[in-house]
Amino acid sequence: MAHYRKLGKDSAARKALLRNQVTGLFLNNRIVTTEARAKEVRKIAEKLIALAVRERDNFETVTVSAKVAKKDADGKRIKETVDGKEVPVYETVEKEIKKDNPSRLHARRIMNKYLYKITSVPQEGAGRKRNTEVIDLSQKIFDELAPRYADRNGGYTRIIKVAQRRGDGALEVILELI
Repeated sequence: MAHYRKLGKDSAARKALLRNQVTGLFLNNRIVTTEARAKEVRKIAEKLIALAVRERDNFETVTVSAKVAKKDADGKRIKETVDGKEVPVYETVEKEIKKDNPSRLHARRIMNKYLYKITSVPQEGAGRKRNTEVIDLSQKIFDELAPRYADRNGGYTRIIKVAQRRGDGALEVILELI
């Protein structure tokens, strides 16, 4: 007896489908899919949220110093001439960073096994590579979802039945984070 639904796909296609839907669920907080797929996505999403709730406060804040190039008002590097060459001018900046403890790092890596990397392109700067940013969904789960569900013992998602699909009659549902 199988412990999961095969969803009519081979293993690689099934894993890609589930990863895509879990990523979409955490990115948009809700997805519309079939009932069988929603039940499989729900299993994965609940495990990831429970993992984040367990590890939410398991980090240290560390102050580090970093050399950063000075920039002018337009965002271009300031350069000075040294021995006939133009060299950027650097300044030292103190930053506070969160350093994961080993168990939280392991949890983050487990999450990244199920989540795709998302690149966001804002509308006003479309077509420019430097305007894109990578969204870290595992960080979003730790920072936003884990505190929200800290006092809850499971049941982080909800399945709402919508209607039957016209083409094949499959039951469509909305899977959303509570």
